[in-house]
Amino acid sequence: MSPATTRPDGGRGTRGVVPVLAFAGIVVAVMQTLLVPVIKDLPTLLDTAPSNATWVMTSTLLAGAVATPIMGRLGDLFGKRRLLLASLAVMVVGSLICAVTDQLLVMITGRALQGFAMGAIPLGIGLMRDTLPRERLASAMALMSSSIGVGGGLAMPAAAFVAQHADWHALFYGAAGLGAVSIALILALVPESEVRARGTFDVAGALGLSLGLVLFLLPITKGTDWGWSSGLTLGLFAASAVVLGLWGVLELRLKAPLVDLRTTVRREVLLTNIASIMVGVAFYAISLVLPQLLQLPTATGYGLGQSMVVAGLCMAPLGLTMMLMAPVYARLSTAYGPKVTLILGLLIMAIGYGAGLGLMSAAWQTVVISVVVGGGIGLAYSSLPALIVGAVDPSETGAATGLNTLMRSVGTSVSSAVVGMVLADTADHVGPVAVPTMEGFRFSFAIAAGAVALGLALALFLPGRGGGGAVGTGVLRASSEEDAAVARTASGAYRD
Repeated sequence: MSPATTRPDGGRGTRGVVPVLAFAGIVVAVMQTLLVPVIKDLPTLLDTAPSNATWVMTSTLLAGAVATPIMGRLGDLFGKRRLLLASLAVMVVGSLICAVTDQLLVMITGRALQGFAMGAIPLGIGLMRDTLPRERLASAMALMSSSIGVGGGLAMPAAAFVAQHADWHALFYGAAGLGAVSIALILALVPESEVRARGTFDVAGALGLSLGLVLFLLPITKGTDWGWSSGLTLGLFAASAVVLGLWGVLELRLKAPLVDLRTTVRREVLLTNIASIMVGVAFYAISLVLPQLLQLPTATGYGLGQSMVVAGLCMAPLGLTMMLMAPVYARLSTAYGPKVTLILGLLIMAIGYGAGLGLMSAAWQTVVISVVVGGGIGLAYSSLPALIVGAVDPSETGAATGLNTLMRSVGTSVSSAVVGMVLADTADHVGPVAVPTMEGFRFSFAIAAGAVALGLALALFLPGRGGGGAVGTGVLRASSEEDAAVARTASGAYRD
């Protein structure tokens, strides 16, 4: 019987799948925060204006947003392991390009190639669903989903240490090395899934979605620099609405669209995706606020005067706690379902942000906030792919989880723009330098708490667990799907 129609028994063939795919997820997530420790120095390092230097960060975000749903769909059609390897290979090339240049345009190109690897997250989740036995699937998908935050959290202290004690280009050589190790491990230990979606790749849909996303995310990430009421910002938002509207009409007319919008508007899928945006907003807010608070000089009256490395270490528990939540999530989800774990995660995040409004006067307090908020984010991030996977057909896993990962990226983009605007508008100006204020930090935390509250309201309207199981209804439905798949495989519905 084809592996497309059966789950493995958990034997030797799948033993290395979870750690290897989780490691790959962490590696690609590192790319998003790799330059955070040196972001304030980028204009000097690249000999350019601050407004131009921000493109080094923006290009990675935009490339990741575009690549995530497209690579998910390509994986469904042509093989998830194959496309995962391609994503990591592109990341390695981008890292090596960045490692050998001080030129702005070349650096932006390399950073965009690094961001392209974000498609590895939905591909990894899809591989896990296709190759792992049911009893291991919940904790595995939780770990893969959390790798976005884990990579970002762990990268900051490591990158800060490297940037403080070596040439900053060493960050990119390190990224290329991690990518190469990940590729070697996947080749050695991760089998290809034989599950294939039917149809062809929707080129027009991919181009339309890419253009619409760029037109939408560009003014979000650059609105503070351009001005939110400027003609350029408003014009790009309007163009995005037009392009995405036309793209939606096209997708509804195709038999094999890039994104099945009819599936997307199902209540469980739609509410989960919107809640994902809110979780993304909350996750990025703490990553923007606490490092700045920690590194501001004590002369401000509220800054904690810590070094770059110490600030990174204080933030490390955010990622570590997210990783530790994966097995906790698996037990809770098995007992109560992913809806309950999502609600619990959002409640914990709300407690963390609420406490954070009053706990900002010592470094140890930022560690406490990181642990609590990280625990909540870990549970929430772990729940999201389970809710999506439980609501779609196995052949749509890559595209559906890719879209969900994209929604989280949209949330982090919105968070970056809004928090950046708040901190800029409330800053004190000391000569040419804008110094963030405690008022701005607290207002940013209040915005994050509001996003959590909205996500919680959406989660309450999700359907119940419907029957339980490790990853919701999708796992329980799997047995009947697999029986039907036997007949489909014989008729060629799944193609090698």
